[in-house]
Amino acid sequence: MSSFRIAISTDDQIRNGAWSAWMKVSCRPGLLSAAVLVAISPFAAESADDLKPPTGYRNWFHVNTMIVDKASPLFEALGGMHNVHINSVGEAALKKGGPYPDKTMFATDLHEFTFSDGSYVEGPQKALAIMVKDKKKYASTGGWGFQAWAGGDPQKPLVTDATKQCFECHQPKKDQDYVYSTYIP
Repeated sequence: MSSFRIAISTDDQIRNGAWSAWMKVSCRPGLLSAAVLVAISPFAAESADDLKPPTGYRNWFHVNTMIVDKASPLFEALGGMHNVHINSVGEAALKKGGPYPDKTMFATDLHEFTFSDGSYVEGPQKALAIMVKDKKKYASTGGWGFQAWAGGDPQKPLVTDATKQCFECHQPKKDQDYVYSTYIP
């Protein structure tokens, strides 16, 4: 299987299955934190072409951070620092456990990291993923539309079939509006 690190190194590898292989690994129940599963989520029959990376997401409410390091069996595919944010539209719903209103957006900022002097230090961006609520537009995937971009570059979309790459993983969380992340006060 190609690793995520390799998958974002060239457009050809991204579009020819490395991202799909990453998504298949990520669906193993119990192996991923909520951050990863929320961040790279379904989008199905609708085209992801209209989804664009949001600006200012680092100023949104910070939901959590997860680090997938070399000790994880998923390091090859998911290694990195995952920072999950939610916009102001969805923040109140997150805090009460859903359901989320239309225009809610989650953003996961995935970065390389280093370990220095006992601390994890954020490195270069590997990918940016979003999850956007629109009950009508994305009805076939639980009301959520999704996309991810290599290095956060809008010219390098990663999700080509969100139903297979993402929604299959989120179906077990139907009772939480298909969202894995939870509020931690």
